[in-house]
Amino acid sequence: MKKWLANWGNYPVIESNEESFVFADQLDQLIAKDQPFIARGNGRCYGDASLSGRTISTLKFNKILSFDKDKGVFECESGITLDQILTVIVPSGWFLPVTPGTKFITIGGALASDVHGKNHHVDGSISNHVIEFDLVIASDEVITCSPLNHPDLFEATCGGMGLTGVISRVKFRLKKIETSLIKQKQVKAENLQELMELFDTYKDYTYSVAWIDCLKKGKHFGRSILMLGEHAAINDVDESQRSNPLKLPGNKQINFPINMPSWVLNKFTVKAFNFLYYTKNFKKEINNVVSYEPFFYPLDKVLHWNRLYGKSGFVQYQFVVPLEAKQGLVEILNRISDEGLGSFLAVLKVFGKQESMISFPKEGYTLALDFPVRKGLLSFLDELDVLVLKYNGRLYLSKDARMKPGMLEGGYPELEKFKNIVKKYNPDGKIRSLQSDRLLLTDTK
Repeated sequence: MKKWLANWGNYPVIESNEESFVFADQLDQLIAKDQPFIARGNGRCYGDASLSGRTISTLKFNKILSFDKDKGVFECESGITLDQILTVIVPSGWFLPVTPGTKFITIGGALASDVHGKNHHVDGSISNHVIEFDLVIASDEVITCSPLNHPDLFEATCGGMGLTGVISRVKFRLKKIETSLIKQKQVKAENLQELMELFDTYKDYTYSVAWIDCLKKGKHFGRSILMLGEHAAINDVDESQRSNPLKLPGNKQINFPINMPSWVLNKFTVKAFNFLYYTKNFKKEINNVVSYEPFFYPLDKVLHWNRLYGKSGFVQYQFVVPLEAKQGLVEILNRISDEGLGSFLAVLKVFGKQESMISFPKEGYTLALDFPVRKGLLSFLDELDVLVLKYNGRLYLSKDARMKPGMLEGGYPELEKFKNIVKKYNPDGKIRSLQSDRLLLTDTK
């Protein structure tokens, strides 16, 4: 069916012929057609990675295949969302081993992006917890991949943005929990230097993430709120909560009904928001116990929050630089502040060690920022690219909507190896996206 499609950033928007399937043999028939395509989950990547003139939606392919409640092993079809998985596993005392900032993504999309969470420095990305998956490649052959079985294809698929084939089945390990609550600590940092010290002080926490005011200058440059968390044990919760410790959170949501006018987001409104967000914590440190929803998925409470950025949409810019490149983080934040392009959502995390072929994380600091699409933005982001490469960093493919091939080549040293694997299993470039064409990843020459 022809329809206008965009991912979460609402940039770009294209017309696509979207097809879907319920059963595996229907997927075989769709792949067998002599037409290029890309698989698409819930469209929660930010750029153009799951956009093409023809898309195959996995959302109806969402059955649970098995759940070992004793060992914490979950097996499912690729179109099921993390939200749907949580409603089944949490009441049984299990949680996702890794989760990004939204639960409204499919498990297939999570693996194709090799998503990370607030616990990467402890638990790595989602691929660390995958036992095996089935991949339907361009020739319509089904290959079962694991770290030991077709390891090259396993590694190229984890973070490969769907270019090696369509993930159809995933089997992965879960994390044991005693309650559905999080023991949370919030600590205010007066500037970026203090935040770095706090990250180091609290490095043993399983979950850590910081919000940064990226417009503040002077002695309060980079003022922040560091948020830390652990899964609460039974002894951490109130007596009233112990009768049903694995209770699922309520499902109340607010709808953002319209696209905001583009003039609403400007340097002054962002400064006002940053001031209010920073000062809402009256104390230097706050300790409390909260549901997992506001800790992991604060924005999921607001449906269509992406409309805040207006009809033109927005670009999320996420990069990582090595731990020893703290000065790079300072220089990039200063450049953003000088440009007056502050972001409501400026999120800093620390990655642990990870050496992967095409997956985004590597040991260092990762910063994610949202910028409304407006005149001059893309050229400004090109400037930031130069700084990221200067400090041996790279960008996240799942958030990308505009980088150039040279930026990808400079950030991913094993890119040629990845391209060769894509050519091996997708030799005619039948599986391709706007992103893969722009970045020359599906060049068949």
